[in-house]
Amino acid sequence: MNVTINTDNHITGSDRMENYFSEVLHNSLKRFEDKITSIEIHLTDENGSEKSSPDDKKCVIEARVNGMPPQVVSNHAPSVELAIKGAADKMKKLLDHAFDKVRTH
Repeated sequence: MNVTINTDNHITGSDRMENYFSEVLHNSLKRFEDKITSIEIHLTDENGSEKSSPDDKKCVIEARVNGMPPQVVSNHAPSVELAIKGAADKMKKLLDHAFDKVRTH
């Protein structure tokens, strides 16, 4: 599973951040690893660095899954870490539901 992290110009990316977020995703989605070909993460600070408001960090995760259209979720939170954890949880639920539908049809 290839993980790509994209940030806007208000969020500073680092190797440490990339490793941490990749680990969060791998732990959350490990049961789907053989079905997911790639994951793209987009992190944005919707208010920019000059303003702060609750839930202004946004994480969008797009998973490319074998035999399915891309699966996309988003999550808003007060910090980048919480945004990605929330989005990873949403992706896990989405994939659980999507694969349950495939099994029943």
